[in-house]
Amino acid sequence: MMENQKFWVCMTDKFMSGWGRATNKINKFCIECDTYEQAEIIERNARKRPEMKYINININKPKDTRRVLVSLRHFDEMGDIWRQ
Repeated sequence: MMENQKFWVCMTDKFMSGWGRATNKINKFCIECDTYEQAEIIERNARKRPEMKYINININKPKDTRRVLVSLRHFDEMGDIWRQ
């Protein structure tokens, strides 16, 4: 892999989709990770959360579209429940 490669763990947040800023949209919650190991930790913990579905690790930064609202966070911003 390329040096300084970033990874994004993206998932559909069933709870936040369809209302607020995501009215009539799918809310994709994406967490930027500095290493693949961080991405694996986030992915594993996301699979434990019933409101998250379609969880995957990407190498391309996600973007908003007409139908998708992307909420971005960094690994370091996440609480312990996500990082352990």
